[in-house]
Amino acid sequence: MPEKIKVALVGLGNCFSGLIQGIEYYSKNPSQKVTGIIHENLCDYTIHDIDFVAGFDVGANKVGKPINEAIYVLPNMVNWIEKNDMPKVNGTVYESPALDGVGIWVENKVKPIESEKSESELREEIIKVLKETGVEVIVSYLPVGSEKATQFWAQVCLDTNTAFVNCMPAFIASDKEWAQKFTDKNIPIIGDDIKGQVGATIVHRTLARLCNDRGTKIEKTYQINVGGNTDFLNMKEQERLVSKRISKTESVQSQLDERLDDDQIYVGPSDFIPFLGNTKLMFMRIEGKQWANIPYNMEVRLEVDDKANSAGIVIDAIRLAKIALDDGIGGPIIPASAYLMKHPIKQMSDTEAKTECEKFVAGNK
Repeated sequence: MPEKIKVALVGLGNCFSGLIQGIEYYSKNPSQKVTGIIHENLCDYTIHDIDFVAGFDVGANKVGKPINEAIYVLPNMVNWIEKNDMPKVNGTVYESPALDGVGIWVENKVKPIESEKSESELREEIIKVLKETGVEVIVSYLPVGSEKATQFWAQVCLDTNTAFVNCMPAFIASDKEWAQKFTDKNIPIIGDDIKGQVGATIVHRTLARLCNDRGTKIEKTYQINVGGNTDFLNMKEQERLVSKRISKTESVQSQLDERLDDDQIYVGPSDFIPFLGNTKLMFMRIEGKQWANIPYNMEVRLEVDDKANSAGIVIDAIRLAKIALDDGIGGPIIPASAYLMKHPIKQMSDTEAKTECEKFVAGNK
């Protein structure tokens, strides 16, 4: 049996809450088949071989708490496992620098800690915690628009030889300069911007690819997303959405033989509807031409639990990052990034990306 993968979590919101509660769900229901992952066993690592040894957040009501308590603190709203039924863990939540990680729409809900520590002081404390807890992989689920904060954590990974899984659309793994830094230090990185298991963009790009491969000409398309959690509340601040729109749009454009003009494609979060909670709704339309220029169109409505949708993907990313560490492979892990992320350094079709990911796993057994 391999030793457990020691993981630090950055941004203990609904996504991490869903991930941790999901693992406990399968622990309590051992007869249940684990759905939504590449393999239940990846190079001998199962979903139960992950140890969340530290968390980092800016919320005054989360810092200082054990991880198993912090994931239930408002504004988190995932409650698949009752709080009293969640086993205690040794991992504690420590203070993270806010930088640009708190948007104007969510500030009153997140209630960031009023810190007297400088960024450099927090960096020293964080590095000390990472060394003491033996963290091997840092996973970031910072809010959309956290460009400076994501770069801070990327640099921490470089300074501590820690693998990085960047679930957010701040471009690190897909940025040539940052990618080279990880390559030079032989540190694995998987990113950027995690796909859902069956999410809005994965459905959109799959159908766009299908229409493309069937010989039709796509002329215009849109994807509109709405939800009711703090992720969507944060994205009401349009300035924070620049990289998110780029990531989602490029994910779809990459599946077409002919790129659409910018004014013929719209992909992105659209609004916050409070009563939806963690429910995410997607409305998608594709318009195009078939034989003899006869028009066609399709419309899709998708409803998912936003946090369950990403948990099965990030748990593969953690294990693949650890496999890369075990085998001394650094820089962007291209197959994993292409399969699990919307904005990898190299785009592939999802079928090709899965095949390459399988080869990566097989080659490292």
